[in-house]
Amino acid sequence: MAEKKTLKQMLKFILVSLLASAIQLVSVNVLFFLLRGWTPPLPGFLASIFSEQSVGAGNSNWGYVLPFFLSNLLANVVAYIQNKKRTFRSDAPKRNFVIYLIILFCLILFSTWLQGVVAGALLATENQTLRNLAPTVAMACAGMLQMIVLFPLEKFVLLKEKKG
Repeated sequence: MAEKKTLKQMLKFILVSLLASAIQLVSVNVLFFLLRGWTPPLPGFLASIFSEQSVGAGNSNWGYVLPFFLSNLLANVVAYIQNKKRTFRSDAPKRNFVIYLIILFCLILFSTWLQGVVAGALLATENQTLRNLAPTVAMACAGMLQMIVLFPLEKFVLLKEKKG
């Protein structure tokens, strides 16, 4: 019985993730387009993570990194709220949301780096179609990683189901 419930929750989680992916897909592309020309360099800590060696020449700047980070944050906050209400029907305390945001910040930092690496590699190709799809493909790779991390974190730690 518990396995069936977990499977149903995983399916709901995937549906919520699809909604979040749609939000992220639209927002990453809009932000990427709007902020691409914003080229101030990143501060030391971020510059070392998002070096031009990892994200490609000309991409170690705010206009490149911020769209990935902000779209990811927006999508995951929406997903958390929906999963709390609909997927896990949890009455988790507000402090769990703060814990989630801290973990999410670290996960997004890594995912943003991963997106930068993937998008940078695609933007460096001669193929215009791959260049156009770079933010979308990068987001999909990071999204899969996040789903693998966030489902067990939410189900077993942060959003335990209401008792009774």
